[in-house]
Amino acid sequence: MESIVLGGGCFWCVEGALKGLRGVSEAVPGYSGGHVDNPTYEQVCDKRTGHAEVVMITYDPGVISRRQLFDVFFCIHDSTQLNRQGNDVGPQYRSIILYSDQEQREEALAVIEDYSDHYTDPIVTEVVPLERFWPAENYHVDYFSNNPMNQYCQMVVSPKLAKVRAKFSHLYG
Repeated sequence: MESIVLGGGCFWCVEGALKGLRGVSEAVPGYSGGHVDNPTYEQVCDKRTGHAEVVMITYDPGVISRRQLFDVFFCIHDSTQLNRQGNDVGPQYRSIILYSDQEQREEALAVIEDYSDHYTDPIVTEVVPLERFWPAENYHVDYFSNNPMNQYCQMVVSPKLAKVRAKFSHLYG
């Protein structure tokens, strides 16, 4: 099993997109990339911790490749938006890949280079070493599944998940 930490806006969207993929055993929402130890959701939303909302994905590379995870990741969010995703504005919503080894870093940079031809605007996804991952509060785990009638889930999360699940239906099981 391997793991990688990805952030692309609200972690409810990223978790929802990656959780049902074949080969993904765990998708844990949390915080990373900042300077405050053990941050809370409120602190991260206050935009002063430096942390992004992220998801730590644990997966079996014999079932799903890191490239396939990156493909789903780049489909679920707009990697050309700096410190935002649509109406979600702030550094906690930035596009970020936190790598734990040189191989992950090199593959992330190669994927960004591949995808850069698909956009008019430059990709602003940060590729930085993973220093620390802080799990989010329990109520964020499976948030979309547990709160499908929530207005944000209906207006934002659901359409994104429908798009990604249609495009990558062969990866879900």
